[in-house]
Amino acid sequence: MATKRSIFEEVGDGEVAAERAAQPGAIDRGRRGARKGIRAWLIVIFVLVVAMIAVGGLTRLTDSGLSITEWRPITGAIPPMSEVEWQSEFDKYKQIDQWRIENKWMELADFQAIYWWEWGHRQLGRLIGLVWAVGFLGFLVARRIPTGWTGRLIIPGALGGLQGAIGWWMVTSGVTQGEGMTSVASYRLATHLGLAFVILGVIAWYVFQLGREERDLMQARRGREAKLFSLSTGLMHFAFLQILLGALVAGIDAGRAYTDWPLMGGQILPPNPFMIEPLWRNFFENPGLVQFIHRVSGYLLLVFGVVVWLRGRRSSHAATRFAFNAVFAALLLQVSLGIVTVIYAAPVHAALTHQIVAVLVWVLILRARFLSQYPVTKSIREG
Repeated sequence: MATKRSIFEEVGDGEVAAERAAQPGAIDRGRRGARKGIRAWLIVIFVLVVAMIAVGGLTRLTDSGLSITEWRPITGAIPPMSEVEWQSEFDKYKQIDQWRIENKWMELADFQAIYWWEWGHRQLGRLIGLVWAVGFLGFLVARRIPTGWTGRLIIPGALGGLQGAIGWWMVTSGVTQGEGMTSVASYRLATHLGLAFVILGVIAWYVFQLGREERDLMQARRGREAKLFSLSTGLMHFAFLQILLGALVAGIDAGRAYTDWPLMGGQILPPNPFMIEPLWRNFFENPGLVQFIHRVSGYLLLVFGVVVWLRGRRSSHAATRFAFNAVFAALLLQVSLGIVTVIYAAPVHAALTHQIVAVLVWVLILRARFLSQYPVTKSIREG
């Protein structure tokens, strides 16, 4: 005897009905890929880039950047292996102005000390490129890159290649004969460091995005805090400008020009601020004026940071409020370190710490900006 069936019952057997049943997370399943794996890979690259910035800072502080006078992207990975090869490298260094004007006192052992810093800096660059290439090709071949991410993941590699070319362009400005140059051009140094922070910013943003599912980001975008996002974007740009100004200071050793604070040479504006002709060059090459601009810009950045922090404290999201608290704390730390660095005439450990904390400030600003765009909401049950 046939049983009665509801008009609302699925037609077909149980397996067909199960297949047709709605499945949660369809958006994420189609776009997920190896999100966790790619995120971990990008974090490794991020750490290597931070190390690269630190070693680059030490290379600059120890005046080691011109010790290798040639750009050999492949064969340069092998350091001198014999006394003859070391002497050959030293002879090449003796042909440039830095040795002729500043370092005639050097013996081979002294040259080797600065050579290893520059060689290590270049090796880190090669390692970063290798880690990116192996990771990208591995995820690509395995077809584990999430939908829409292939082009994005090419960007760090492309910027890294450009960074290598800019690094050599920077070095060539100091590898001179008869021009009186004893260091790299500060403009090129600022370009080199600025691009490093751009690469860090791109990677950090990707890491933030990959830390949450696409569905979560799409929903969070609806609660975007537009005003706070705009303010944090302005703070990001201001911080980037201050980083470039810091590179100009480092490029001409302006951090050691005046060691009193808050005045400079006993006055507000340093003595002879416009002694170089033409006038515009003073804003980039006069140590006193460049340090003064960096100081004033730092004060203004802190003031603007207070404004953004006060606005961030009014966010309705706890994670966002905490992010802006962290930004403000890092800014206070960075200003304090800047003052200490000036007072003690930019010793290596203080100057390097100042540079690394700049990375911290940069990433925390990006994190706060990200949470303004994609706030983390909590349910009533979660408090």
